[in-house]
Amino acid sequence: MLKHYISDLRREFKGYNGKALGQDLMAGLTVAAVALPLALAFGVSSGADAAAGLVTAIVAGIIISLLSGGYYQISGPTGAMAAVLVSVGAAYGMQGVFLAGAMSGVILILAAVLHLGNLTSFVPAPVITGFTSGIAVVIAAGQIDNFFGTASEGASTIGKLLSYGTLGFHPDMATTAIGVACVLIMALFPKKWNAVVPGSLAAIVLATAATIALDLDVATVGAIPKSLLLDNRLMASEISLPQATALLGAAFSIAMLNMLESLLCGASAGRATGVKLNNDQELLAQGVGNLLLPFFGGIPATAALARTSVAVKSGARTRLTGVFHAAGLLIMMFVLAPVISRVPLAALAGVLMVTAWRMNEWHAIRYMFSHRFKDPIVKFLATMAATIVFDLTVAIVVGVSIALVLMVARLSHLQINYEKVDMARVGITDAALCSRYGNAMVAYITGPLLFANIPTLEQLPGHLDGCDTLLLSMRGVPQLDMSGAQALMSILQSLRSEGVDVALCGLPSSAMEMMQRSGIYDMMGAGNFYWSVERALLDHRPRPEAVA
Repeated sequence: MLKHYISDLRREFKGYNGKALGQDLMAGLTVAAVALPLALAFGVSSGADAAAGLVTAIVAGIIISLLSGGYYQISGPTGAMAAVLVSVGAAYGMQGVFLAGAMSGVILILAAVLHLGNLTSFVPAPVITGFTSGIAVVIAAGQIDNFFGTASEGASTIGKLLSYGTLGFHPDMATTAIGVACVLIMALFPKKWNAVVPGSLAAIVLATAATIALDLDVATVGAIPKSLLLDNRLMASEISLPQATALLGAAFSIAMLNMLESLLCGASAGRATGVKLNNDQELLAQGVGNLLLPFFGGIPATAALARTSVAVKSGARTRLTGVFHAAGLLIMMFVLAPVISRVPLAALAGVLMVTAWRMNEWHAIRYMFSHRFKDPIVKFLATMAATIVFDLTVAIVVGVSIALVLMVARLSHLQINYEKVDMARVGITDAALCSRYGNAMVAYITGPLLFANIPTLEQLPGHLDGCDTLLLSMRGVPQLDMSGAQALMSILQSLRSEGVDVALCGLPSSAMEMMQRSGIYDMMGAGNFYWSVERALLDHRPRPEAVA
């Protein structure tokens, strides 16, 4: 892995000069402008605070960028991760979030060592789309209190929403006005202006200015420390084995989410740049970064698609773009701390509401529903519902399980077509052969003979219409399992006992192997196996007689 990393660095910085450095610097500062409001917002939405989000973006921007499997990857706090961390924090507190984050780092490092970088390819696209939409709902629902100035209770999204029934829902007008204004600014912000000032940053600046100018009594971010070592952070002395054991599931969820977000982000950016992401190296970078982040007071980070896209579009040349973005955020942290502390939480909530809406893969969703792809729709809706009601781990398990069941159901479909033998059609004019096979039938079997298909196979004798010879064309049978072999043997024995002559034709090597292993080959005899139906019809087989 180290050898590949060094090789990638040499290739990345080959011919690097002052012009390229300037491109990386400008791209990094552009990303920093985009990252600032998002870092603050995701820090708050995760259950921590804005400072934690800012520290996460800075530390991850340095450590993960330097070790990344792709020069274009920009890491930091994300909406999806924040949605997962809320439930962890509700159950175990911030120290639980920190410890789970560090443990997820260890899991990611192990995944890199075990070369599990391609594991996400086994997760179907509709499952990922459903998970993303579910996370979007969780993010939006989690910001209702900050957006409207209300209060709710509960450890889950559903629990919080239900709590309004008992606590009541009484929006604060000033808070709501700020949230709505930020949503409108981002929604109506001209796209061409985004190249100069991100819409999210403009919304937060205007909302903060209005709050200060009008002296509005609304909840704000609060004090921003001028240090990368926050007071509330993970202490090695406070780590205990019982706590770590209890957080193992949460750590696995965080690691899984990181793998999904980071590798999918890298795949997208890799296609845009023509430089493929080194998946295992990326997992190592994410692992090291997330292992160290909690000791600074940061929350778990992943590669962020929005920031990575900005980096690519801004002309990033090397991984120094990520470092410069972190340096820009660090300067803002020290210089703008008094202003950042006055940012209304409603403004951040408005930014997150729009972010949640944009997270949805609307093109993929419209495509699924407009073309009425039933299986993908089921995967999408089931994963989305599981994400909202339960958590990431359950959602992924549900989505993948449903996908596997549907795949097995589709792949195990067995089709049998029946056709009376027409000797003239196959060009055979021999009178003896025409007489011999005058009452013969061909059954064309297509699909695997598995346990799930036994009911279809058992219908075969009922379609023979009194024929005395049955030719089973099995060229379309890719697989035969033990249950299928036993069912076929029983049918063949029954047909032969009734005086029906049976020949098996065109078996693939895998099916023939199972015929031999299961005893069907010995029972039928070598003379009843043919390369094709046509070859069987050229053989003057003896007239069938009932066998006991």
